[in-house]
Amino acid sequence: MTNSAKTGVGAGGGREADLIAGDIEEYLRRHKAKSLLRFITCGSVDDGKSSLIGRLLYESKMIFEDQFAVLKDDSKKVGTRGGEIDFALLVDGLAAEREQGITIDVAYRFFATEKRKFIVADTPGHEQYTRNMATGASTADLAVILIDARKGVLTQTRRHSYLAALLGIRRVVLAVNKMDLVGYSQEVFDKIEQDYREFARQIKLEAITCIPVSAVAGDNVTARSANTPWYRGPGLLEHLETVVLPDAAQGTAFRMPVQWVNRPNAEFRGFAGLIASGAVRPGDALRVLPSGRTSTVARVLTGEGEASAGVAGQSVTLTLTDEIDVSRGDVLCAAGAPPEVANQFEATVIWMHDEPLLQGRAYLLKIGTKTVTATVAPIKYRVNVNTLEHLAAKKLDLNDIGVVGLELSSAIVFEPYRDSRVLGGFILIDRLTNNTVGAGLLHFALRRSQNVHWQALDVNKRARAQLSHQKPCILWFTGLSGAGKSTIANLVEKQLHADGRQTYLLDGDNVRHGLNKDLGFTDEDRVENIRRVAEVARLMVDAGLIVMVSFISPFRSERRMARGLVDAGEFIEVYVDTPLQQAEARDAKGLYKKARRGELKNFTGIDSPYEAPEDPEIRVDTIQLAPEEAASRVIAYLREAGIIDVDLTWEI
Repeated sequence: MTNSAKTGVGAGGGREADLIAGDIEEYLRRHKAKSLLRFITCGSVDDGKSSLIGRLLYESKMIFEDQFAVLKDDSKKVGTRGGEIDFALLVDGLAAEREQGITIDVAYRFFATEKRKFIVADTPGHEQYTRNMATGASTADLAVILIDARKGVLTQTRRHSYLAALLGIRRVVLAVNKMDLVGYSQEVFDKIEQDYREFARQIKLEAITCIPVSAVAGDNVTARSANTPWYRGPGLLEHLETVVLPDAAQGTAFRMPVQWVNRPNAEFRGFAGLIASGAVRPGDALRVLPSGRTSTVARVLTGEGEASAGVAGQSVTLTLTDEIDVSRGDVLCAAGAPPEVANQFEATVIWMHDEPLLQGRAYLLKIGTKTVTATVAPIKYRVNVNTLEHLAAKKLDLNDIGVVGLELSSAIVFEPYRDSRVLGGFILIDRLTNNTVGAGLLHFALRRSQNVHWQALDVNKRARAQLSHQKPCILWFTGLSGAGKSTIANLVEKQLHADGRQTYLLDGDNVRHGLNKDLGFTDEDRVENIRRVAEVARLMVDAGLIVMVSFISPFRSERRMARGLVDAGEFIEVYVDTPLQQAEARDAKGLYKKARRGELKNFTGIDSPYEAPEDPEIRVDTIQLAPEEAASRVIAYLREAGIIDVDLTWEI
C-alpha cells in the first residue's frame, strides 16, 4: 500500500503504527485528545527553515513512501545538496521557490508525534515578504527563529523577532543552525546566544530556549546529538512536545463574537461562534455588547450535540432564556466582566500593500465578526524595526510598521491585543478592491472616544429643509483641472438661488485659502483635503442645504468616503468628463504649463493619477455640451430625484 506506508526513523515511533494496525478507533481517540501546538519558523534568508521542517516531517514519520521517492528524484534535479536528500523541497512548494532555493509564500504543514499535534508555518526570510511572516505569526503560539551559525544575529533576525513579540508570541526557540559548518563550536553558539538575548530584552522577549542544531545532519533536531556534548538541553522536537502553553479557558472571562444567528424554525434561535476565551455553561449570566442587554445561557450546543460546557477554541451555538436582539458582529461575554466598547483607538498597523497607507483615507476594518469603516488619523510614527527608533511619517509603505490613530464609523467591542488576539487584532480592507491591505493590533481606546458624545438637537435636518422646500444633498462635481467643474457648479447654484433654494458652493481653490491652506498637493494632503471638505459638506446637509462641492477629488476611495457620510440619495456625483488634451488646451490658470515644465509637482493628469468615477449619477460631456446645457441637465436630475419641488412628507 504505497499511499499509506510511511518512511523515516525517529520520533514517530512504532507504537502508534501498531495501534493503527490493531485498534484504529483507540488511535483516533488518543489522537483527538492530544494538545495542538501552532508554531512558525522564521529568520533570515537561507538559514535552513524549510530544511528543518522537512527534517521534522521525516523524523516524525509523516512522509509517505511515494512522497519520499519523489523527494529523492527532486533532490537530484532541483536540490541544493548535490544530489543528496534535500528536505527543504518537502516544504518549498512553489516553482519559484524551488528555482531560487528560497521560501516566498507561507507554507503550512501538519505533523504529529505520540505526545502532541503540530501545525507549523514556514515563513519567508526576505524583507519584501515580511507581510507573509506576519500572517503566519498571527495564529502561532511559539516561534522557532533560525540563525546561521556562520553569520550570527542579522537584520532579519531582529525584524522577525520584533514582529513575533508584536504579534503576541512570548515563547521563542532560538535554533542556531548549521553547527556542522562551524565545527560544532560552543564558543560560536554562546556568542550568538548572548547577542540575541541582549536584543530580546529590548523587545521584552523572555521565554527563550537556545538550541544548537544541524537541520541537514539532524543534530539536536529530535534527540540530543553526540556532536555537541557541551549542550545539556533538550532536542528541538523534545522541547516542542513538552513546552507548556497557557490554557485560554483558564483565568480569562468568557468572550464569543457572534458569527451567525441560527434560526432554522420558529422554535429555535441560537447564536453561533468560536469561543475566543474563557468557558460557558448553562445558567451563566451573559451580556450582549455593544447593546448591553443581559440574559442567561439556556443550552450549549456543539457539532456532537448538547454539551455541559464550551471552552476557548471551540465552535458552539448558544441559546438564551430571553428573547433579546443579538446580531452578527455582536459579542457575548460574561455579564460581570465585560470588555470595553469604543470607536477611536491607538493601534499598530503592519502595512501589506504596494499602495501606501495614507493619513485621512478610509478603509474597512474587520475585527472578529464585525466590519466597520475606519479612517486613519493621524499616523503617529513609523517604527524602524532594526533600531526600534520611532520615525515621523505621513504614510506607511509596503512592510512598514507604524502606530496610528483610528476613527471608526461605529463603536466596536474590543480588548487590547496583548489580552485578546480575537478582540484586539484586526485587518484593513481596501473599500474599492476588497483586498486585505493591512493588519493591526489595538492598544487602547482614546479618551475622547469615551468623553465626546453626539448631542441630540430638537431642530433637525428635516425641519431645516422644510423651510426651503427642498431635500438637502451634496452635488459633488469631480473632474480634471480645467474640465469646467466650477463654471457648471456656479451656474447650477445661480439657478437654484433664483428659484429660492438654500445653497452653498464649496470650491477647491476657495477652500484652500482658509480651511485647507495648510495642505499641499501630495497624495497624503489630497486625501486630507477631501476628508475635511466632506465633513463640512455633511454639516451643511444637516443644516438643510443643497451644497455643491467642486473639487478635482482624484481618488475614488475619498469620493466613496464622502458618499458614506450622508444618507442614501443625498450624495450625487457629477462627473465633468473632459479629456486631458482638451482640459490642457484650456489651461486658464496656466497650471498645466507649469506642470509640464516640472514647476508644479503632483499635478493631476500629469504626474499624479485621476481615477474617473465608475458609476456617477450624472455624467457631463463638456465636448458635446455647453456649460449652460450641462447645468440644465443637473437641474433636471434634481427635479426628477425629488430634491427640489419636493413633497414635504418625506422622512429622513
